[in-house]
Amino acid sequence: MKKEPITQEGYDKLLAEVQDLQKVQRPQTVKEIDIARSHGDLKENAEYHAAKERLAFIEARIYELSNYLAKTQVVDPKSYHHDKVRFGSTITLEDLDSGEEITYKIVGSYESSPENGLISYNSPLTKQLLGKEEGDEVTIKLPNGTKEYEIVEIKA
Repeated sequence: MKKEPITQEGYDKLLAEVQDLQKVQRPQTVKEIDIARSHGDLKENAEYHAAKERLAFIEARIYELSNYLAKTQVVDPKSYHHDKVRFGSTITLEDLDSGEEITYKIVGSYESSPENGLISYNSPLTKQLLGKEEGDEVTIKLPNGTKEYEIVEIKA
């Protein structure tokens, strides 16, 4: 099985979420179910049903995150040279039409947050940039057409 790369920061964040779900939210929700159950008739007990739904969501999220974390491998982007675009690289691109610059960091799938400048190494944009070097001009195929960029900077 191929391990999926993740940064230490991303791994720690997901692990903290799992631990919060297991040690805080799950026990709290179980208590809420017990309290709601003590109110009697469960058929029309909205608090009971809401807590049961919340518990099901928590269990599903724990399962999802635990499975994902088991398939990951923490990669330290500072442990290798960023002469080319690769996992962990922070890249600055210049839109050759508008002159506008955008900066992205290439991270694991679960860390991805394009609005915060974090793009998945599995994204179509990243796949077209991997292996490219500073100064390279690339034509990127996007869902809404193509754009031409120059890779201005690559760093860890």
